[in-house]
Amino acid sequence: MWILHKVFLKMTKISIFQASALALFLIVFSSITMRAAEPETFPRFIDALWWTMTTLVTVGYGDYFPESDFGRIFTMLLLYTFGIGAMGIIIGKVFESFSMYRKWKEEGRLTYSGKGHYILIGASKEKLENVVEEILHSKQKCDVVIVDHSERTPMEHERVHFVSGNPAEEEVLMKANILEAKSVAIFSDDRNDHAEYSDGKTLLIASRVEHISKKYEKSIYTIVEIKKDKHVSLFEHANVDELILSNDSISRLMAHAAINHGSSKLFNQMLSSSEGENLYEIKAKPHWSTYRDAAMELFEIGATLISDGSSLDLARRHHELIPDSAKLFVICDETTYQKIIS
Repeated sequence: MWILHKVFLKMTKISIFQASALALFLIVFSSITMRAAEPETFPRFIDALWWTMTTLVTVGYGDYFPESDFGRIFTMLLLYTFGIGAMGIIIGKVFESFSMYRKWKEEGRLTYSGKGHYILIGASKEKLENVVEEILHSKQKCDVVIVDHSERTPMEHERVHFVSGNPAEEEVLMKANILEAKSVAIFSDDRNDHAEYSDGKTLLIASRVEHISKKYEKSIYTIVEIKKDKHVSLFEHANVDELILSNDSISRLMAHAAINHGSSKLFNQMLSSSEGENLYEIKAKPHWSTYRDAAMELFEIGATLISDGSSLDLARRHHELIPDSAKLFVICDETTYQKIIS
């Protein structure tokens, strides 16, 4: 009994790959041995293999069983003693691996290998929930990867992955597979009351993203939230694609609502994809020559052309040709958008 205790103690310390290899060897060895010892009882190798497997998993249908003394002694000494124990260890190792995977996933220790995902950095839990909800509600068939210093994932969802670490370090961003990301959104740190420190931290992360972009010659689309507009010039050196002024945006929205009553409802509807008319990006149709052609056809469908990129003056430039690099934005509902892209 002491010997068995030592053997099983050693077996519990082996890896799942070693346990699987041991079990495979035991299954094949037992099947070959019983096939050779009792060819009448096990006329085919598959019969011996079937008996071995049903014995190891303790099913025991009774359709095949050893009839010779050697076969029965072999079964008692090897399969009953070591085989069933080894299978129990393997099953335990499998469940242990699942538990370990879940634990590592929650702790952000796993490397993300997907493509076309959105990376969110430095957002508070409330912001994360809002942003993730909007992304998932937009019917984008992609994942969201959160990068943060936290020791556990800030939110759990089947399409949300977490990478723990300092987002200003290249190794951490590479674990989030930043080179294959659709975009990287860097949020301002709400935990820091000083705008200079908060924007400085954001600038450090944005500079790291730009360094990775140049190092691997890969274009990375970056959106950054900053607190002070006088810091905008500093972010221009980091080649940030889009800047969002968090405090100023709220102040200006309040000013517009005070001057133009009800305007905040318009902005809220455009910012949320949960209901009503939404903002969509579309590609120019081949038969559209000018902005006027596009606007007229879209209007007939039920959509309103509002801009080419950030240019909102298309009404004054309706006669101009639509360039190949155009990024047209329209306002419409989901049904109309599906008609446009179909």
